Amino acid sequence: MADITLPRLSNSERIILEQLQTQERFGLQLAENGAVKRGTVYVTLARMEKKGYVASRQDALPEGAIGLPRRWYHATPYGRRILAAWRVAENVFVGESASQRIA
Repeated sequence: MADITLPRLSNSERIILEQLQTQERFGLQLAENGAVKRGTVYVTLARMEKKGYVASRQDALPEGAIGLPRRWYHATPYGRRILAAWRVAENVFVGESASQRIA
């Protein structure tokens, strides 16, 4: 049997993918609702970009501006498939646990 490494999706990664599914956002927008902590959002985004779940682009810094330019993130097709697979698995397990309680 071939050694297959299945993709992993942490709770923070799932929350971020759900937010990026329909629109592009920058890091602090992802932490606004409190579901992902401000201190971990960029670490998580970097890990997700390395895994291929999200991609990013950087705004150009306006002339005379100081600081770092804003980086925008969006879910990749692969990231959307991972999220869809997670939802299917969640439905299976929720359905099983509900039917086990009834039995």
